Amino acid sequence: MAVGVSREVKHLSQYLMISISVILFFFLIILPLSSTFSFAFEDGFDGFITSISTEGAVLAFQNSIIIATFATLINMGVGTLIAFVITRYKFPGRQVFKALIDLPIAIPTAVVGLSLMMLYGPLGLLGPLMEENGIQIMMSMPGVLLAHIFVTFPFMVRSVSVALEKHDISQEEAAQTLGATKTQTFAHITLPSIRSGLVAGSALTFTRSLGEFGATLFIAGGMLQTAPLYIYYLSDSKFDFQGATSIAIVLMIFPFVLLLVLNYIVEKLEA
Repeated sequence: MAVGVSREVKHLSQYLMISISVILFFFLIILPLSSTFSFAFEDGFDGFITSISTEGAVLAFQNSIIIATFATLINMGVGTLIAFVITRYKFPGRQVFKALIDLPIAIPTAVVGLSLMMLYGPLGLLGPLMEENGIQIMMSMPGVLLAHIFVTFPFMVRSVSVALEKHDISQEEAAQTLGATKTQTFAHITLPSIRSGLVAGSALTFTRSLGEFGATLFIAGGMLQTAPLYIYYLSDSKFDFQGATSIAIVLMIFPFVLLLVLNYIVEKLEA
């Protein structure tokens, strides 16, 4: 009898916890997203398609995809190298170095934009020198790309680091014992074993870059439109909330589908 009562209490507590979680998730996540959908489709599906097909919207999407792609590719190379260093080598200040890697996640993106502006801007440390040599960083694609690399950098390093920590280093030692060079060992043993980390890091980097706003606003200054900046422009300057929410829907659905697909790929690679 007591066992039956305890089971009922356990089931009731589980049901209560699940119900509370669902309710909180609904009000914090689902309800705000639902309001975005209601505005985006207030003129019907044709109005939604028209909003995301304008010249400004298409250009903003193109810029965002180009920047996100290059930020992912660059971080894939640099992030993998640094992940390899912090997981395989012991050196003074290693823990501080690892903490600094996560700094872009902790600080506001506006601080990132301001820091880059103080470095490459007209009054910055390197700005005058670059202007003398005809190099344009601020208000241009290279500057925005630098900001996105800065902001997304930790995602690649951490994802690859986790994969490297799971990797059995004895396989590399065996390969080198059999005569393989370090380059051959990395290409044929290490790299295939960290594919899941590379895929996960690439997905997080790409989707984070697509949604980057604060640093981009500082660097681009209205001279270059990305999708998040275009949302801000439509809602703040044009008061076109239907158009702004339509762009927002694309920025929600595309990364969501991408993450679903890449999560499936990661699970297959790990299996």
